[in-house]
Amino acid sequence: MKHPVDVHVGKRIRHRRWMIGMTQQQLADQVGIKFQQIQKYETGMNRVSASRLWDIADALEVPISFFFEGLSEDNGVTQPEVAGDILSDKEALALVRSYYAIPEAQRRRLFELAKVLSDAA
Repeated sequence: MKHPVDVHVGKRIRHRRWMIGMTQQQLADQVGIKFQQIQKYETGMNRVSASRLWDIADALEVPISFFFEGLSEDNGVTQPEVAGDILSDKEALALVRSYYAIPEAQRRRLFELAKVLSDAA
């Protein structure tokens, strides 16, 4: 039986991998394992060891805490993830990927423009 925390960590791995446009194979290559193992981690079928999670966090350029965001401390059951729901839409995911492909200085200006436009709406 899958543990809810393992499922949550796997979803967070997949979420971040998608956000940066990385394939399972690319992540597996960086971590030194087979892509099938990444699939098992992402579905929560296999638990991720602490050292492997460290390597995955390094490859995905996030702190370890990223994988545990959204967990309830009392029972480990995940809280609803609005961002996860939004990013299941292919158009939204493509938009986010495009946004992060923009150089940082331009991205900040685009973000400020979007805030101004949303306030005016």
